[in-house]
This record gives sequence, structure tokens and C-alpha cells, in this order.
Amino acid sequence: MRHPRTVDDVMTHAVVSARLDAPVKEIVRSMRRWGVSAVAVLSAEGRVVGVVSEADVLGKLPGEEPGGAGPVTAGSLMSAPAVTVPRGATIAGAARLMGRDRLKRLPVVDGDGRPVGVVSRGDLLKIYLRSDAELAEDVRHELLTHLIPGGDTALTVRVEDGAVTLAGRLPQSVSPDLALRLTRAVPGVVEAVADFTAPA
Repeated sequence: MRHPRTVDDVMTHAVVSARLDAPVKEIVRSMRRWGVSAVAVLSAEGRVVGVVSEADVLGKLPGEEPGGAGPVTAGSLMSAPAVTVPRGATIAGAARLMGRDRLKRLPVVDGDGRPVGVVSRGDLLKIYLRSDAELAEDVRHELLTHLIPGGDTALTVRVEDGAVTLAGRLPQSVSPDLALRLTRAVPGVVEAVADFTAPA
């Protein structure tokens, strides 16, 4: 089974979008039809140029604009430039981006800026539903692949509720701090500690 590592592994592949000149009623209908709270706004070339959220729509209430204002469209409502994430971005990187900009979701784009999916906070949280056995297998794989390719070690990996304990011993050429950093980078690991004096 492929372990989730990138946004592409956890994102929703369906994208609800609107063209720049889409009227506000069309946007709201799309939100209700598909059960989403935001839509991506696309340029004529199909690239994501902005996002219209429920808050954007509600912020443009009738009577708020002075007389003579143009029609309310996706282009006039959207938050731009769009904050997007490439499909190959790490889950941790996407989480940092959401936290920095206080976003609930991000359009996921390909190399040309065209939408291929949407990733939400809930999608990123899926990694914490992985079983302890899956996490232990992934941690062992990371350590044996990157630090101990020969596999000659008396190292054990124990996982309980996402918390990893490394025990036993490492080869002299391997830094314990590096082993812990690699372990903490495994998606779904919530904590990592080591006791390399304990028997494996």
C-alpha cells in the first residue's frame, strides 16, 4: 500500500470551479449543488487565478456598493492571487501554508497552474488515522533505506497511538538525531523518542 506523503495522496480530485465572468447566483448554485464552501476561479486558459468563498459572497451584500457598480461576478468577488499548492507538495508543507494564511482549503494545481484537485484541513488530518502497524513499517523503511541500507542493525521500532519509540542501537556512523528527524518526518507520526541504550 502506498503511504500518504504528498498532497496528491490525500486531496479530493473533483474541482468545483467558475469562470471569471460567472454571476454570483451561478457561484452560489454550484456551492449548494456540490456541497462546497468555496470555488476556484479560472482564467480563459484554465488556470486558477482566484478563489470565491462563502465569506466572499456574503461580504458583497446588496446596497453595500455605491450606485453604478458593475455586475457581481466571480472576478469581482474572488480573493486573488489564489494561494495554491502543487500536487507534489508534502502534506506538512500544505499544512504550514494553510496555517500561515489561515485557510481551510487549497486548490491543487499541475505544473501549468491548472486545477487537479482540492485539499482541505480534513484531508490533511487523514494521515493521523493510519494504524500503528503502518507507521512502524514506514519508519523502518525510512531508516533502513536512508540510514542503514545494509540493514545491519539491532534497532526496534515501537508505535503506540502514533508515538514512536526507537530502541536498541544504531551503527556508529549514524547520528541518533538524524534518525529521530527522519522518524518525525513520516506522515502520521505525532511524537518520536529514542533510547539507544535499551536492548532491541
